[in-house]
Amino acid sequence: MIRSQNHIKIETSSSSMSDLVFLLLIFFMITSTLISPNAVKLLLPESTSKTMAKQNVTVYIDESNNFYVGETAVGVDQLQSSIASGIEPGVTDACVVLRSDKTVQVQYVVNVIDAVNEINASTGTKHKVILATSPKK
Repeated sequence: MIRSQNHIKIETSSSSMSDLVFLLLIFFMITSTLISPNAVKLLLPESTSKTMAKQNVTVYIDESNNFYVGETAVGVDQLQSSIASGIEPGVTDACVVLRSDKTVQVQYVVNVIDAVNEINASTGTKHKVILATSPKK
């Protein structure tokens, strides 16, 4: 009887697979830190309420009391016109989300509310201001 001396060994190398998984992990970790949901970094006040609304315009007030409509810095005197231009024409009940740092004085929050109320009075609309908060720990 003649036996073949060549035996076929079926092996798979897992070292290249682990390298691939490691590279994918690094890629996703780096890209997830680049995505920033909020353009302006703020420490939001804490709350237990969970009111959710479709936001039409976002207004930020940072710890230096600077106003931003979207990502554009605006002054107090330009606040009303910037908010009004951010609301789509024909929308009568838009939600203006106010993301204010928790160290900001109440007067700056009232400035945003007053600007929205003036838009409502001049156009006959019913836009709302919603204060964004972070979950209570």
